[in-house]
Amino acid sequence: MKPELILASNNKHKIAEIQNILTAFRIISLNEINFHDEIVESGTTFEQNALLKCQEVFKHTSLPIIADDSGLCVQALNMEPGVYSARYAGLKATDQQNYQKLLANLNGVNNRKAKFVCVICYFISPCQYYFFTGELNGTIAINPSGTDGFGYDPIFIPNSSSQTLANFTAIQKNKISHRAKALKAFQKFMQNSV
Repeated sequence: MKPELILASNNKHKIAEIQNILTAFRIISLNEINFHDEIVESGTTFEQNALLKCQEVFKHTSLPIIADDSGLCVQALNMEPGVYSARYAGLKATDQQNYQKLLANLNGVNNRKAKFVCVICYFISPCQYYFFTGELNGTIAINPSGTDGFGYDPIFIPNSSSQTLANFTAIQKNKISHRAKALKAFQKFMQNSV
């Protein structure tokens, strides 16, 4: 039987992506533990927000928890949207509204360098938690392209490619993504601590 890990998320895309990478674990969503509280992401760093999610969920369970906070950091925009990536165009904004606002803010800007950042917090207890970071460098496309992926994938071109992430299959994306890199660092930690 696989060890269970609670993922502090109900985002179906994120749950599927993480389960595809962490095949040695059974990933449990917040719905499965009947956790429906709104978690306010009031941190100013990815680490703070990932930890906040774990701390809130820990009040409801004794199982180990992982939470991620991730976002897009654009060089010409002072590394915005950063921790505000999911709500860049407003609290209830869609992925499309967020990336359209970003494209509008970059209109006429030549420097389109950007990076995706993901920080995973692995939380065992209030005294024992660890962080794992992954980054994916690239540039922002002039126009969105592709139908796969989510978030800013339709406008982000990894340095190793001429296509946006939304043109990658899930398998291709999971080999290079910022989240995959953070999760692989977590996996390595877990293998070494057995």
